[in-house]
Amino acid sequence: AVVSTQSGHYGRDQMKYYFYHGLSWPQLSYVAVDESGKICGYVLAKMEEEPDDIPHGHITSLAVKRSNRRLGLAKKLMDQASRAMVENFGAKYVSLHVRKSNRAALALYKTVLKFAVDDIEPKYYADGEDAYAMKKDLGNLLEQVETTREHLRCLGKRSHKNALEQRTPIKENGKLHIDTSKEEEEFEKKIGELNLSNVDPNICDNLCPGK
Repeated sequence: AVVSTQSGHYGRDQMKYYFYHGLSWPQLSYVAVDESGKICGYVLAKMEEEPDDIPHGHITSLAVKRSNRRLGLAKKLMDQASRAMVENFGAKYVSLHVRKSNRAALALYKTVLKFAVDDIEPKYYADGEDAYAMKKDLGNLLEQVETTREHLRCLGKRSHKNALEQRTPIKENGKLHIDTSKEEEEFEKKIGELNLSNVDPNICDNLCPGK
C-alpha cells in the first residue's frame, strides 16, 4: 500500500495499523501500477472482527494518484477487494467511512461505486469532523461466486469421475471397489479455495445439465 511516511507518534502508529492489515488480510489489499511499473493507486481493506456480526469487509483506505484519476482505477480496485472479501470470507456487505466535507469522495462512492449512506458518526475523525458510514450489499456477488463454484464443481466432478473409471478397483472383504473418499474430500477443499477472479462469471450453464 502507498502510505505517507509521517514523522512522530501518529505516523508510527498509522504504519503499524497498515502493516497489521497486510499481515492479517493479505488477500484484500491491492495496488494499481502505471505503464512504467510505478504504483499509482491502492486499496487497503480488512474483515471486521466482531464474532457475532454478519461477515463483512471494510475499506480502510482508497487512493489514486491525481494524474491517474478518471480512468476507472478506483472502481477496479474496489471491485477486486470486494470480490476477494466474498471469495475468501463470505462477506455479505462492505463498509467504509468518508468525511462529510469530502464531496468528491462521497459522489464517487454513491454514483460510481454504488455505496449508500447508512449512518452519520459524530466526531469520527481525530480533528472532530463527522463521518458518513456507508455500505454496499455484496449479496449478488456472493450468489455469483457460489454459482460459479457450483458450475466448476459439476465440471470437475464429471472429469474426476471419468478419471476414476480408468482406475483399477481394489479388493476388500471379497468385494471390488474404488476408495475415493480422500480424493473427493481434497477435491471439495480445492473448489472452496478457488480464486475465481479470472473465471468467466457467465460460464456456460450446460456444465450442469438440468440446473
